[in-house]
Amino acid sequence: MDYNPKKISIEEAQAAGIDVNFELMNNGERRYRLVSFDGSSYCRTVGSKQGAWQNSHYHKSVSEFYVIQSGWIVYAQISLKGEVDLRLLSEGESVSVKPFVHHNIFMSSNSVTHTIKYGGGDSEPDWFPSIELDKYTKKLSENDMLELRRAKEKGE
Repeated sequence: MDYNPKKISIEEAQAAGIDVNFELMNNGERRYRLVSFDGSSYCRTVGSKQGAWQNSHYHKSVSEFYVIQSGWIVYAQISLKGEVDLRLLSEGESVSVKPFVHHNIFMSSNSVTHTIKYGGGDSEPDWFPSIELDKYTKKLSENDMLELRRAKEKGE
């Protein structure tokens, strides 16, 4: 079998409803996205030189799946009881996020994650800020996250 695929140009992809979106975020992260007209997307995120929080948010119809390729992250969410849960995830681990779950990610320095957004089926932006969760997470420093990591490594 001859394996010689034809390259798809950016213009052909755009005509099929797929676009690219590369951004340097305010926290220093670099995001490399493939975005579909239906609201689904893939994003490779490379952490900044110093660990940092993203912005807390939730989605009304989109689900997300995060995979940690290298480094580590802290996943924060508001539980059904209204409490903030923090979960440290390392290389090879993953987390799924359902609609209406307020969540945030702290990425360690130079870490790499992959995020898949799926569901929804709408071209309207499905990203809503979670001021309530930001009030909690934004005050936690990289040192706080390192303490959490050390506690996990010790099995506490």
